[in-house]
Amino acid sequence: MMKDKQDLPISQNNPSSDEQYSQVATKVSFRSMLGNLILTVFKLAAGIAGHSGAMISDAVHSSTDVLGSLIVMIGVRISVKEADREHPYGHERFECIASLLLSFLLLLAGFEIIKGGFTGIISGRAVTVPGKIALAAAVISIVVKEVMYRYTMLYAKKYASASLKAEAWHHRSDALSSVGSFAGIIGARMGLPVLDPLAAVFISFFILKAAFDIFSGAVSQLTDHACSPEMEEQITKSIMNCSGVQGIDLIRTRTFGRKIYLDVEVRMDKYLTLEQAHYHAEAVHDRIEKDFPDIKHVMVHVNPA
Repeated sequence: MMKDKQDLPISQNNPSSDEQYSQVATKVSFRSMLGNLILTVFKLAAGIAGHSGAMISDAVHSSTDVLGSLIVMIGVRISVKEADREHPYGHERFECIASLLLSFLLLLAGFEIIKGGFTGIISGRAVTVPGKIALAAAVISIVVKEVMYRYTMLYAKKYASASLKAEAWHHRSDALSSVGSFAGIIGARMGLPVLDPLAAVFISFFILKAAFDIFSGAVSQLTDHACSPEMEEQITKSIMNCSGVQGIDLIRTRTFGRKIYLDVEVRMDKYLTLEQAHYHAEAVHDRIEKDFPDIKHVMVHVNPA
């Protein structure tokens, strides 16, 4: 017996419906994009005026966040589209593609910062002592980006959104980037100017780590990765509490963007009529949908005990 949540009204789907998720994710990403744009201009101006290579590198990193937020908005809008003939299982994986693009942006930003840092050290530009405006910009950036991280991650967890989570870590990497800038600027102002470009290089490793984590998470979802053992155990307990179920022969899960697909084979009394077996299988399906709103598609197969 098979049912698909696409056949149900939106209100019966996940309490945070696809439509609602799209609206919230778009709002969060738009606010992030606006905030990142303001920060980029501010940090670039502060870096140039304060003669800080680390702050200019930090501004470059923030500029990738602007494009990242735009990618998230587009990815989310596509991911919640209804299934069609070309995509009968829906479009959820487009959100994973958005996460992959974000990881590549972070990767490029990281390498650009490494390049700029080493160029500054080798060329001797590191002898310029950063001004106080660069120091103030670093502090402001740390506070603002940490707030943006927590705000975005709150909704990423609420809606189990890979792209919002990627965007949140983009904010956190920017906050870490600004921490590195702050340390480098402080060191440079205390008589060690070379610390400013060294801090820029140090920053890049946090960015590259974030890029790798986002990339691996997106690839995991694109390759039909199974749910966690803990969740499969919860699903098993839910099924075993259903009337008529005597055992489970097979349970198979796979992620599909934010959603989960489930195939399960249950054992029932072999003397049940087809109508009775169908009734119990229907009950199993409905119980799973009720207990696990993130499961989009359920296939229930009945084996004779």
